[in-house]
Amino acid sequence: MKKLIIMLWVLCLSVVGQAKEERVINGDEQIEAYIGLLKGKRVMLFSNHTGMIGDQHVLDVLLERGIKVVGIFSPEHGFRGNADAGEHVGNSVDGKTGVVIHSLYNGKDGRPDENLLRKADVLVVDIQDVGLRFYTYYISMMRLMEVCAQTKTKVLVLDRPNPNGFYVDGPVLDMRHRSGVGALPIPVVHGMTLGELAQMMNGEGWLEGGKHCRLTVIRCLNYTHQTRYVLPIAPSPNLPNMQSIYLYPSVCLFEGTDVSLGRGTTQPFQQYGHPQMVGYSHHFTPRSMPGAKTPPQQDQCCYGVDLSHMSQEEIQRRGFDLSYVINAYRNLNIGERFFTPFFEKLVGVDYIRPMIAEGCSNEEIRAQWQAEVDQFKTRRRPYLLYKE
Repeated sequence: MKKLIIMLWVLCLSVVGQAKEERVINGDEQIEAYIGLLKGKRVMLFSNHTGMIGDQHVLDVLLERGIKVVGIFSPEHGFRGNADAGEHVGNSVDGKTGVVIHSLYNGKDGRPDENLLRKADVLVVDIQDVGLRFYTYYISMMRLMEVCAQTKTKVLVLDRPNPNGFYVDGPVLDMRHRSGVGALPIPVVHGMTLGELAQMMNGEGWLEGGKHCRLTVIRCLNYTHQTRYVLPIAPSPNLPNMQSIYLYPSVCLFEGTDVSLGRGTTQPFQQYGHPQMVGYSHHFTPRSMPGAKTPPQQDQCCYGVDLSHMSQEEIQRRGFDLSYVINAYRNLNIGERFFTPFFEKLVGVDYIRPMIAEGCSNEEIRAQWQAEVDQFKTRRRPYLLYKE
């Protein structure tokens, strides 16, 4: 009996140790791997509310270790992560530390002030992305990298996992549709971390003028592209849980239509509907609320589809799925009035709208982008930091 107890105890210790080893360790957690690169340097920080190391923000961790942080750049939704999508956010001062926050969504072109980066030796990037072409954090990082290439400011990316990093799907952006929600010739779901994408921007000459910045990436530990990483903090106001994050690639296309995707409710990106959709008992009414001050179909009762209970395995199996948009298009039966010009900025190509109008299925449309997805996966391979 004593031997059995000892064997069980050893087995438990082994399981606990293995679980500890397999926990994903983000780049910012590996403080000793990068703090020496920042000692005695003037540091600008690109981050927001997701830049947490345990229960401390990366800003506080750097300051506690004597790093001179001369300013912060904040992305869409602001440094605190509570502003609406695309909302103009003014510059401010962090109340706790007194460090000035420079908004990249201040109503201008989103380009960082070159003078600010000339006063810095290193730009530190620590922010949680969700791996979509129309999720704007990577665009802000790219603009910062472009200015750093001019000012010779070093860029240090503290990498984080991509919660949608286990697949690549959707059409590659036709650069004629380049915009503030799509800046690179990549699929809707690119499957890369910000660190990997930063390496690809550099390596493919995608920065302005084909220039390169001096880039260092502190990679995650115990992470592969098949890891299902659950975000500990909501990355933006309308992505409150993993259900919304997994549905986001497909449901976001409703932003280019008159159909509500649940902004202004407790289930954004987990349902869709319209006051004139018929045949559905599920309904919701978007209201003005923080993070969705003027949601589409505000105060209108919308009828449609509840996706909040769909299994995550099913969502992941479907990938970038046009079925939801096709369903709503056919239900409303209003032809071209269903779409807005923003639709092409989101899907990034011209052929999807007419194919939907012609009655094509999700599978028929998907076949159009499969070859270019395969080509992209080959093209990105030299820049991957983690096993596919």
